[in-house]
Amino acid sequence: MDVVIIGAGVVGAACAYYASRSGLSVAVVDRGPVAGGTTGAGEGNLLVSDKEAGPELDLALLSARLWQELSAELPRAVEYEPKGGLVVAPDETTLKALRHFAEGQRAAGVVATEVANPRDLEPHLAPGLAGGFHYPQDAQVQPALAAAHLLKASGATLHLGEEVTGLLLDGNEVKGVRTSRRTLHARAVVNAAGTWAGRIAELAGTTLPVLPRRGFVLVTEPLPPLIRHKVYAADYIADVASDSAALQSSAVVEGTPSGPVLIGATRERVGFDRTLSTDALRRLAAQAAALFPVLADVRALRAYHGFRPYLPDHLPAIGPDPRTPGLLHACGHEGAGIGLAPATGQLITAALTHTEPPLSPTPFRPDRFAP
Repeated sequence: MDVVIIGAGVVGAACAYYASRSGLSVAVVDRGPVAGGTTGAGEGNLLVSDKEAGPELDLALLSARLWQELSAELPRAVEYEPKGGLVVAPDETTLKALRHFAEGQRAAGVVATEVANPRDLEPHLAPGLAGGFHYPQDAQVQPALAAAHLLKASGATLHLGEEVTGLLLDGNEVKGVRTSRRTLHARAVVNAAGTWAGRIAELAGTTLPVLPRRGFVLVTEPLPPLIRHKVYAADYIADVASDSAALQSSAVVEGTPSGPVLIGATRERVGFDRTLSTDALRRLAAQAAALFPVLADVRALRAYHGFRPYLPDHLPAIGPDPRTPGLLHACGHEGAGIGLAPATGQLITAALTHTEPPLSPTPFRPDRFAP
């Protein structure tokens, strides 16, 4: 093969899609099923609204355009919805901070419109909010279906249920992978293993400080259409950028085509502890009901959780690892991987084919954490 991709989540799927479209032969290996990790535990956020001006926002804006293109190429089943986002402020101090945040975003190409009365866009919001900002470029996708259809469209050879047990090395150069069932030789290997990407780096004799950051999502009973946008309180932006290991929660509320309302999001660094946190779920329910009082008496049918692949500077690692020829990384996107997947796939493909990348890959260099 030209390239073996480790990881059948949405990032690995996007890498496979764009690599195969460039003419490369691609195999994808995963110890579980398609979208069996972080992707399957995501809400499907395609956000520009929560990112300040800088490299991640540039990546998000490129991905937003690519998701629009993909929505025309992939089946409607991926549930792509250009619903837009609405960020609300409870008081004037927060609203002033949002204005400053939006100014920087606009300079980078984001469309952000101040809304004096958020209830004009979302009638079921709580009264008394100071204002908000509307972001029409925010969108939504069903993440597991998106990953599955990207892989199908790529034509890549899939090896699911096969754990990578080693990398084939010639000196320090990566020449393929060894799984629990087979050996795959390749000119390049892409590490898109999500929260386990650090382990894959170790198998190659290098390092990448990826850590898991746990998050919960509540799912309500099916409801009539109540919520038109992806709606969240302004403190969500601070939680995304926080370095704290403690439990943080800020309501992100949105409807789905099938009726249930999704309520996220929490963040905490507890390793790979899968224990159900009733504290986290209570916080989410209370914050969602405070934002949308109409949800106070709605039943939550289930909750799910997963682990976001976190890197210390909140930027993903994308591109060749200069310490280990033949190894490329596409990981560490934390909670933004679904939204950033297409641009990541294009950056990886540009590196594999030695062509001009769509934007500068320098901020995402995998070796930036080296001593």
